Amino acid sequence: MSQIQEKRVPVNGLHLNVLEAGEGPLVLLLHGWPELAHSWRHQLPALAEAGYRVVAPDMRGYGKSDSPEAIDAYTIFHTVGDVVGLVDHYREEQAVVVGHDWGSIVAWGAATIRPQRFRGVCGMSVPFVPRMPVAPTAMMKAMAGDRFVYILYFQEPGKAEAELEADVRTTIRKLYYTASGSIPADHEFDLNHPKTGRFLDPMIEPEKFPAWLPDADLDFYVESFERTGFRGGLNYYRNLDRNWGLMGAWLGAKVEIPAFFIGGAKDLVVTGPPGAGGNPMLTAMPSFVPDLRGQVLVEDAGHWNQQENPEGTNAALLEFLEGLD
Repeated sequence: MSQIQEKRVPVNGLHLNVLEAGEGPLVLLLHGWPELAHSWRHQLPALAEAGYRVVAPDMRGYGKSDSPEAIDAYTIFHTVGDVVGLVDHYREEQAVVVGHDWGSIVAWGAATIRPQRFRGVCGMSVPFVPRMPVAPTAMMKAMAGDRFVYILYFQEPGKAEAELEADVRTTIRKLYYTASGSIPADHEFDLNHPKTGRFLDPMIEPEKFPAWLPDADLDFYVESFERTGFRGGLNYYRNLDRNWGLMGAWLGAKVEIPAFFIGGAKDLVVTGPPGAGGNPMLTAMPSFVPDLRGQVLVEDAGHWNQQENPEGTNAALLEFLEGLD
């Protein structure tokens, strides 16, 4: 079993805390919201044993990594700059970049902005979405009406922080469980949650958490977010419109490098709410990602597929990596 080492490395004007294991071609694992490098604890040893050098950072604003104060220090240019900086730090010309949730958005951005530095990209849960003709929040407001949209709720600094940080353990338990594939099949999500409500209102807190997240791992997340709060991760959402403006030069750009998609078969980001017929961007993705080498939906997994079903996720990811080699 490859040993996982923890380090702080200087990257792009700040320090990132990273977990690394193995030797060989470089693979970067980027977590999403609200997670940590710890979310890849099942992938780090598996990929290292398969012959890769695997590096998972706490993304800027998370965990033990630096957390800039300014909201505009979390743009797609900053986060892609961090990823390119990691490639440089490990003295490689190229790496494979793998992202989950917001890490997926950063990974697709890296593949679009600096394709020459990446020999492959894998997005998990969030498919590639090309730049739209209208700013994201304007589009969301037009579609939402009087319904709650969590991304719009996150835009006001301090508002979501106050709710999420009031009881971090309850926040993590509710969010991780409700977005997982462990939620009862007959649970009906409140699609008409009023926009005057709060983020956690429709979520469920289980009496006992499913086996895929043992108490020790749950405690790790809780203790980290109790220390840091949620501000850093929320600032990624607060840059959606700013990112849209910055990416104007990439209007119509496609992801040209080899690409792959993995999602949980019970992930609402992938399937959409009941009756939605799935995420239309999954169907459209081959049009914008011409070298898309597969889309795998991992069974018995919701949004946190790399934690809920690590065996299925690892098998799919290794198949993609081995195809690149």
